[in-house]
Amino acid sequence: MANPADFPASGGCACRSVRYRLKTEPMFVHCCHCRWCQRETGASYALNAMIEMSRVEILEGEPELTPTPTNSGRIQKIMRCPTCRVALWSHYPGAGDKVAFIRSGTLDDPDIIAPDIHIYTSSKQPWVVIPDDAAAVPEFYDLPNVWPPESFERLKRAKQG
Repeated sequence: MANPADFPASGGCACRSVRYRLKTEPMFVHCCHCRWCQRETGASYALNAMIEMSRVEILEGEPELTPTPTNSGRIQKIMRCPTCRVALWSHYPGAGDKVAFIRSGTLDDPDIIAPDIHIYTSSKQPWVVIPDDAAAVPEFYDLPNVWPPESFERLKRAKQG
């Protein structure tokens, strides 16, 4: 979980054309090991910090929407820098446009974000070692049973508003 004392926190793309600030700590952080995230990122997993768009402030530039297919067949909206094409965050169909899945590696200090849970570990790369004390599930999970109550309430309010 992120430390509230580390926020607000800024980030951006590689060319610095697009800059953003997270006004508060995220609601929850997924480390997703699914094959789709591996393909999409070109890495072993995606580290996404979920936060309400109302708590994301664009400081410079304007990210460009790139519709991208998902394993479910529904469209994920990836917000990229129009110049260097770095993916900054996504909007997934289940959460809608009111919730951003911030690519944690785009933060100026990505060390402030650690996963709350590892998901889809059934397809993780065999050389990725998940700490014994880390929350991890083979596929997905039931949000109300895993998320802290205050984070789950934030999510419900974001999706309503």
